[in-house]
Order: sequence, then structure tokens, then C-alpha cells
Amino acid sequence: MSALVPTDVRVPVNILSQHFADHKAETYRWLLENAPVSEGRAGFYPIWLVARYEDCAAMLTDARFVRDRATFGARSWWSSLTPRPLWLAMDSMIHRDDPAHRRLRGFVNRAFTPKAIASLAPRAERLTDALLDGLAERGAGGQPVDLLQHFALPIPVRIIGEVLGMEPEDMPRFLATARALTEGLAGLRIVRTVAWDLPRAVRFVEGVIARKRSHPGDDVLSTLIRLEEDGDRLTTDELVSMIFLLVLAGYETTVHLITCAVVTLLDHPEALAQVRDDPERLPAALEEVVRCVGPVHGTERMFVQEDVTLHGVTLPKGAMVFPLLGAANRDPRAFDDPEVFDIARSPNRHLGFGRGAHYCLGAHLARLEARIAVGKLLARFPDLRLAVPAQSLRIANVPLMHRFKEVPVVVGS
Repeated sequence: MSALVPTDVRVPVNILSQHFADHKAETYRWLLENAPVSEGRAGFYPIWLVARYEDCAAMLTDARFVRDRATFGARSWWSSLTPRPLWLAMDSMIHRDDPAHRRLRGFVNRAFTPKAIASLAPRAERLTDALLDGLAERGAGGQPVDLLQHFALPIPVRIIGEVLGMEPEDMPRFLATARALTEGLAGLRIVRTVAWDLPRAVRFVEGVIARKRSHPGDDVLSTLIRLEEDGDRLTTDELVSMIFLLVLAGYETTVHLITCAVVTLLDHPEALAQVRDDPERLPAALEEVVRCVGPVHGTERMFVQEDVTLHGVTLPKGAMVFPLLGAANRDPRAFDDPEVFDIARSPNRHLGFGRGAHYCLGAHLARLEARIAVGKLLARFPDLRLAVPAQSLRIANVPLMHRFKEVPVVVGS
């Protein structure tokens, strides 16, 4: 890293720092040109970062890069020291390799089919319409209203709750579970989460599982409980971890895709006008938002099974490695004018939802809900605008995500 480092870039890059959250674009630009493979930090923990598109894409399908240390015989010492609720939240199939990953993913794929996802559209439309009515009331007289809290957040968490078969009386506890997983595990309140929120969430989910075993319904959780593959069924612990993962996959990605899309379109009037004039362009616009802005900027941590050399840098066996998908999606070697937001970009082979066996579980649901939410929002409020400049919106310090702390908008005059 001998190249001159700009003042807005700090190396080694610490992916848990607020500075990185606030300066991702500048950091990516520097890494892509000067340090495509570099040593970094996750807090105080040493890691490796890979920035360029070709390398990141290859990593996601390269058997030398794995999700579980045990795959190459490394001892998982921390699992025996981790409280059970935290272990259930962290030890999901996204941290497994084949054949364990293939087994768990097979159960989910059978329960969470494309047909099942498409059938959610009417529910998402009804919920979106109700939330738009609420926005109109809150924003009456030109009062700013937080689009994150009053629109983007409620949509996915309520939809995934219905998908899992939560009863109306379950929803307050389910919402608390979602908050524990998304805010607590992002490090925003980790002590309270581990000591209090996650144990309560596990007890709640175990109770729902027991109820579904006795009285199954027409929902994904009931389907997961009764599915059998060659005499194999999911254990209670696996079901709890699966529900936690489905909450994260169906919630986190969608919320921040909606807010990123609205902010980006409002900050690009020409693109916004094109989408308003031709709503059929919205899906392509959403894909460009995923590429150019977020919400996902990296995968879960990976480990290298053997020494691997990239660009003259050797990643040693056992090293923890993060492919920076946000950087890869801005790599000029893969995209023309990568920092330009272009809703007509084609092809748009971004890595925003990953690639290969660990392709984002919530990608299809996120696309469906974002298309409905953003489309209806723009149609309902033709004078929608940000209440503050886009550049002044505060970015939450969430590892390898692009999450706004709030998105104040004015829905009308």
C-alpha cells in the first residue's frame, strides 16, 4: 500500500468503523486501483479484503474459499463458549459448506418456492396501500415524515411474519425478534441482545414451533416442520436458526433496498422522471440501485482452505476473507462508468445479491416487495421529495450494509 492515500480513506480499512460507513465510495475507489487484495480489520480482528469484480465473483464459487473453519479441519473453539441463543442466531446455513449447506438449503427451497413468493404480491400491495395512507396523514401540510420508520421497515417484517404463519397476537414478539436480530447482531446493542433479547426471541420462536407442530397451517414454517427428505427432518434448533435467517433475509435486504432506491431516485431527477413516465423501467432501476448504492456490500466472512495468491498477495491458509461486493460493483474493469447511476445499464451483472450456492435467500422477495413499495409510493405522491439533501443523510455503522439512520421526506405541499 505504498500509493498515496487520500485524506478520506483510512488504511488498513476497518469494516466496523463509522469512517468506513461514511466513506465507502472513496475507499472502494482507492482499493480497486491500489490494493485489490489488502489486509484490513473487523474492529481489532485482522482480516483480508478483496475488492475487484473478477476476484470477488470467483471467490463466491471457488471451493478453496469456505464459510466454516471446520471444513478444512480447523477447531471451532468459540462455539463451546457461545451462549446457545447467540449460537442459534449465528450458526445458520449461510455459515455452512456442502453437504450441510446443501441439505439445509434444500429444505428452504422446497418451502420457499417462486410460486410461494409470487403469491405474496396481493398481501404486499394491501399493506403498502395502508402504509401510504398513514404517510399521507403524517405528512399532511408538508410535515417531514421518516420513510424508514413509517414505510420501509413495516413492509418486510409484517410480510415475513405472515409467511411464517405468525398470528396477530404474535406480531409484537415477532417484531421484537426482528429488532434483536437486525439491530443487536449488527453491534448496535450487543450486550443487551445477548443477555436479554435473544434468549426471549429463542423462547418465543420455540413456542411458535411447538404450536405449529400441534396445529400446522398453510405457511412456510408449518411446511418446514413437516418436510422430510429421505427420513431426515429439521431439528428444533435448526428450525430456530432457519427462522432467524429467514427474518434477516426477508427483512434487512428489503428495508434498505426500498430506502436506497427512493433516496437514489429522488437524488437523480432524470432517472426519476424516466421511471415515472414508464413504470416498466422500475425493475431495471432497482437492479442499478443494488449495484451502485447497496444495500448489501459484502458477504458473510469466508475462510481460505489453502494458501491462495491474488495479485501477488498470498492469503494464508485459515485467513478470514471478505469479498467487498460494494467495491466489485463499482469496478471499472467490469462496468462502464461504474460510478454513474444508469437505469438503462445492460447487461448489469452485479454481485449485490451474491452468486453461487450462497446466493441471497431473500433476493426474490426483496425485488418483489421493493417493486411494489417504490412503485406505489411514486405513483401516490408525485411531489415526493427529500426533506434534507441526500448527502446529509446519516449512514448507520452496520458491517458491509448501506443503511440510513432515517430518511425524512415530504410527501406533498
